[in-house]
Amino acid sequence: MKIEVLFPEICNLYGDLGNVRYLKQSLDNAVRLSDGAPIYDVEIIETHLTDKPLFLREKPDLIYMGTMTENGQKLVIKKLSQYKEQLKKCIDEGVNFLVTGNAVEVFGNAIIEDGEEVAQGLGLVDIETRRSSLDRYNCLYVGDFDAGDEEPLKVVGYKSLFGFIYGNDVENNEIETVVGYGSNLETKKEGIRINNFVATQLIGPLLPLNPLLTKWYMNVVFEVGFEPACSEAALEAYQARLDEYMTPGKGWKY
Repeated sequence: MKIEVLFPEICNLYGDLGNVRYLKQSLDNAVRLSDGAPIYDVEIIETHLTDKPLFLREKPDLIYMGTMTENGQKLVIKKLSQYKEQLKKCIDEGVNFLVTGNAVEVFGNAIIEDGEEVAQGLGLVDIETRRSSLDRYNCLYVGDFDAGDEEPLKVVGYKSLFGFIYGNDVENNEIETVVGYGSNLETKKEGIRINNFVATQLIGPLLPLNPLLTKWYMNVVFEVGFEPACSEAALEAYQARLDEYMTPGKGWKY
C-alpha cells in the first residue's frame, strides 16, 4: 500500500502530517486473524516540489495534502498545473484523496482576496475562495457526519482561515456544522466529497482527534475494520474534547 504525501515541506502548517502518521500506525496495527501477519505493508512516499509525483507513474492508494501558507498555495498551484489532466483522471477514476485545511482551495477555480483574483486554481473542484487580508476566522468545530449509521458521527476539530469557499461543490458533502463555521457564513455544510476525493477545511491532526472517523475511513477506503492506533486513549481524549466543545459557553468562535 502506498500513500503519497504532496509537498510535506510546505503543506504541514498545523502539524497536518500527523494525519498520515496516525493512519499508517493504525494500518500497521491491522493484522490477519489467521496468522497474525500485517494486512498491509504501508509505504509513505513524500513528493517534494522538485519531484515528479508518484500519481504520474501509478495510482497510489491515497494522495494526501495538508495546510499551507498563502504563498505556498501559489507554489503548489504552479507545480500541479502541469499535471492537471492527470489529477482530473485520478479523481474521475476514484483514487482516494484526503485534503485538509486550505489545500482544497488549490483545487478550486480561483482565489479572491479583497475583491481581486490573486491566484487561478486548478479548476478541478467547482468552488471559489473569497478571503480578506484583514480578517481571520477561528473556531472550535463540531459537525455531524453521516457515516451510514442511525446516528451521525460527531467530528471535532479546529478552523483558522482568512476566508471561505463558495460554489456548487460546497453542498456536495455529508457534514452538518453544529459548532463553529461551515464552508462559508451562509451554510452549515462543511467539506467536499467528489467520488473518493475528500476535503475539509479543518486543520491539523484531524484523524488522531477523531478515532471513530479514522475507523470509518479505514473501513471504507482500505477495507480494514480494525480499531485505530492507541484506540482507548484516543477515544477518551475525543470524548472529553467533544463534551467541552458542546458545552454552552465553553467553545470559542471569533
